[in-house]
Parts: sequence; C-alpha cells; structure tokens
Amino acid sequence: MGLHSEATLDRRFVEFARQMNAYLNHFPKHEKYGLALEIRRAAYELYGFIVEAQKRYQKKTSMTNMDIRHEQLRMFLRLAHELGYFEFKDGARVETPERTAEHRYTTISRMVDELGKMIGGWIVADREKSAAVVAVREAS
Repeated sequence: MGLHSEATLDRRFVEFARQMNAYLNHFPKHEKYGLALEIRRAAYELYGFIVEAQKRYQKKTSMTNMDIRHEQLRMFLRLAHELGYFEFKDGARVETPERTAEHRYTTISRMVDELGKMIGGWIVADREKSAAVVAVREAS
C-alpha cells in the first residue's frame, strides 16, 4: 500500500469515526458505558493498528491485529443492530424505529466494509511485496 493509499485509509477512518460517534451518542442510556464504549474502543484500537502498521518495517503482526480488530468492530456493530440500539435518538426510541435503524446500520456497515476492503488490499499488497523480497533473496 503506497503512501497515498494510507492517507486515503486514514481519511476514510476519520469519516467513519465521525459517523460512528454521532450514532453511538444516541444509543440508549443504559448502553453508553456498555456496548457503545466497546464499539468506540474497538474503533480507536483499529486506528492505532493502522498507524502502527504504517510505521513498522515488519507489518505482519500489526496487520493481523488490525484485521482481527476490524472484524470485532464489525461484529459489535451487528450486535448493536440486532439489539435494536440504532433505533434510538437521544436515548429514547424514535417514532419510526425500523427505518431509522436500517438507515443507520446500512450507513455505518458500508463504511466499515470500505475500511475492510482497504485493509484487505493493504494486507495482500504487503504479502506480495514480502514474497517478492524473498524471491529476490533466493535468486541471489
């Protein structure tokens, strides 16, 4: 993944974080320090792994951790949707909960999917780069 691609991933993550925080602020009050906090932690830790992978020469462990945390984030968001937490606004259920919940979950899921595709592409590119380096060493 080139520098430009890493900057794009960073930008996309910031867009996701803004949207995620807007939605999490509406979760029911009893979940502010439960699942909402876990989702935030997963997202912020994912961001930490993105930065770490950008800076490390050997990226395999950081990328594995990043990929795992991304999947955990996806599952936490799905759990929140299944529990109906996207149906709330300012801690109270909205008048049209199904429509609101579907819109919010679809929006945030697409953003998480896009991050996942970018992370997956980065992992594949890094593996190919590592394989090429090994091939050159073996040829020497």
